[in-house]
Amino acid sequence: MDGSSAAPGARDGGARPAPTPTHGGYGEDLFDPGHSGEDERIDYGALAYDEVSRARLRALGVGPGWRCLDVGAGTGTISRWLADEVGVDEVLAVDRDPRFVQARPGGRLRTMTADITDPSLEPGRFDLVHCRFVLMHLPQHAQVLARLAEWVAPGGWLVVGDALDLATADSPHAAYRRTMAAMWQALRARIGTDVTWVTRYPRLLHDLGLAEVGAEVLLPPLTVDAPITAFWKTTWLSMREALLAGGDLEPGELEQALDYLASPALADLSPGMITAWGRRHQA
Repeated sequence: MDGSSAAPGARDGGARPAPTPTHGGYGEDLFDPGHSGEDERIDYGALAYDEVSRARLRALGVGPGWRCLDVGAGTGTISRWLADEVGVDEVLAVDRDPRFVQARPGGRLRTMTADITDPSLEPGRFDLVHCRFVLMHLPQHAQVLARLAEWVAPGGWLVVGDALDLATADSPHAAYRRTMAAMWQALRARIGTDVTWVTRYPRLLHDLGLAEVGAEVLLPPLTVDAPITAFWKTTWLSMREALLAGGDLEPGELEQALDYLASPALADLSPGMITAWGRRHQA
């Protein structure tokens, strides 16, 4: 997960040119799905953002009779909600590693192990295509976004979400601010993560021919017991080696930032999420 309204850079966010990612895939060297606690880390992020995602999907009318595609399903919180609580007819949860998603008897929730950048991937047509915290990690995000739009059935919706950091560069807490900047830089170097473009989502969806385009932004407040705070803590701990190896932090700054997340003095806004949506014209 990454988010920045400007390219993440050295120290307090100075711009750097985008490097070539040093590893293939989505950061398996940083976030190994087989590592104990990785599912819990992902779930902290889901707990922080699922409520707004669900509210948006309900507002768009998702319900019984719909066929849904959940791209980058993670631990499957949205997929299971669609299948178990909303009662849609079908959910296909696609992920490079869907081990945390449990299929449902009768085929209402199915999983597919797939790389969304594979040009041969053709999952079908769906009334809802939902994709959250995926495209920001892909250098070919424009091409993949166009393919997602092609998988939307006539009259259906494409809903995409990615990280957006509008607040941490102005944080008065230096260690927190610099640790966030170091994290974005490490993600950019290791994975290729880039969210400098995500505020263009409404225009991108419009240019793909979608109608009724809209967007909204959520910036969760950081509080000691909030899921989003636990998400950043566990993310930094998972990335500790990369954060310290990057040279962007002074000795002890990561520990100071971690202490800040557990402190009663914690008073900041988290990096947030932009959600955008558009509708495929009826045939």
